[in-house]
Amino acid sequence: MKPISFVIITYNRPGDALELARNISGLEGLDELVEEVVIVNNQSSVSYEPVEAFITAHPEVPFQYVIAPENLGVSRGRNYAISFSRAQILFFLDDDALFQNKNALTHILSIFGYKTFCSTGDHDLVLVPADPPAGAADARPVGIAAFKIYYASTGEMQVNAFPHKRFAERKDWHQFETAYFSGAAHAIHRSVFDKVGVYPENFFYGMEEYDLSYRALDAGFSIRYDDRVVILHKESPAGRLTPKEKLRGMWVNKSKVAWKYLPLPYFMTTALLWSVEYLKKSGGHMGGFFKGWRQIGGIPGGEKRSPVGKAALAYLRRVKARLWY
Repeated sequence: MKPISFVIITYNRPGDALELARNISGLEGLDELVEEVVIVNNQSSVSYEPVEAFITAHPEVPFQYVIAPENLGVSRGRNYAISFSRAQILFFLDDDALFQNKNALTHILSIFGYKTFCSTGDHDLVLVPADPPAGAADARPVGIAAFKIYYASTGEMQVNAFPHKRFAERKDWHQFETAYFSGAAHAIHRSVFDKVGVYPENFFYGMEEYDLSYRALDAGFSIRYDDRVVILHKESPAGRLTPKEKLRGMWVNKSKVAWKYLPLPYFMTTALLWSVEYLKKSGGHMGGFFKGWRQIGGIPGGEKRSPVGKAALAYLRRVKARLWY
């Protein structure tokens, strides 16, 4: 079996999805390294005929095109797509993202600590471990990888897709250990899902990456940023939720994550400081403000606390994670 599977969910962006399919088809090492390219149409309301025609015309690329039974949202959509993948390393991409460097695949194995892979007699591929990467925070294996992301329209780094809040300090670093990853483009070793489960399915939009990150860290994995894989992100305006709804979802879900995995003071500061952020960015939208607080008030009764252990907290502090909000 080849070591990499692509996992992509798409909704009402046939043009972007087509460009991404073409982009992936041109990557170096595709035949050797990629087991399948899973594309799940999340019950789009527009035609994907151009995408379907491209897939049909390119049988040499291992596309698996699947139409979801309903609009599953981000987390459930990814989980549904995962069920169609088989490789050890799963590479997740937004449908409005593209690879800037055609040699990106050649770096994936080394990021996850493999020095090479080899064919066995029955044509399966075996990954060969390397020594732990230099500069790792501890001896943890890399479970999740984050990458360098630029805005496609401006060529500037996308600050809100950078996997550390100390952007000015670290934007020129080539690799570092961190506490979370961007959903726009990331890779996850299958052993993470095997050990801690998949994305949280009660997160329709926003902060599901933090939930999975904390579970992975608590299970002994690390999250590694590596700028050898470079992504262009188009940030398409076509979305499922209004900006205010997205913002409120992020506020509530970040509070939910803090409640589940962090010491209690962080839950309180997260809920409070994100409420201020919601008011500022929503233009003082009071309806959403009160609705958000009602949802947060229901978190203690509706979500079980599973605080990360001392080792994970030590890792978070060592990599200088921002925990207050």
